[in-house]
Amino acid sequence: MPLTTGPLTPDELAEVVARDIPAGSYVNLGIGRPTKVADHLPDGAGIVLHTENGMLNMGPAAVGDQVDPDLTNAGKVPVTELPGASYFHHADSFAMMRGGHLDVCVLGAFQVSATGDLANWHTGAPDAVPAVGGAMDLAIGAKQVFVMMTLFDKKGRSKLVPACTYPLTGTGCVSRVYTDVAVIDVGPDGAAVRETFGVTVSELRDRLPVPLTTA
Repeated sequence: MPLTTGPLTPDELAEVVARDIPAGSYVNLGIGRPTKVADHLPDGAGIVLHTENGMLNMGPAAVGDQVDPDLTNAGKVPVTELPGASYFHHADSFAMMRGGHLDVCVLGAFQVSATGDLANWHTGAPDAVPAVGGAMDLAIGAKQVFVMMTLFDKKGRSKLVPACTYPLTGTGCVSRVYTDVAVIDVGPDGAAVRETFGVTVSELRDRLPVPLTTA
């Protein structure tokens, strides 16, 4: 059932993302907010989580006595392992990413364009520390790229834009953007709102610099 209140917390948004990942998918979760999706995946869905530091069938975040400093995701957050988990070399992990073996990846972003361009590794500011990690490999290698972010930055500027002004991670790679106030499909036909949380489509149209349709 669509949520009617908002904006959503990071955990509430992670639950929305988890709901939309098809059963049986192989999935990579980016550093930061996307890692929370692991805690909300439905039991029995057969979703296998991949992390680029070399693990398949990663489980939810580790807590309490579960914490093992040698068992972490790519963001160095302690995680659990599910039955059948396996480990492998970093190079093999990136070969999986680049070879089109992932069904879905969920990434954070500084900006996403209405046509699906992604900017998530550098703001271009002189004092900013660039951190591309495996984002470029995931952006071109995953069959579907979901972005999880706030719709507006700390200054109230839209992060969904007509064209990215930050250095690009990939072009035309994002298919859907999950934000604290709306889920929006993006691509060659532009931006289409699928669901809103605590705002109306009309209110979004007043604030966003891109034309919006409804999916």
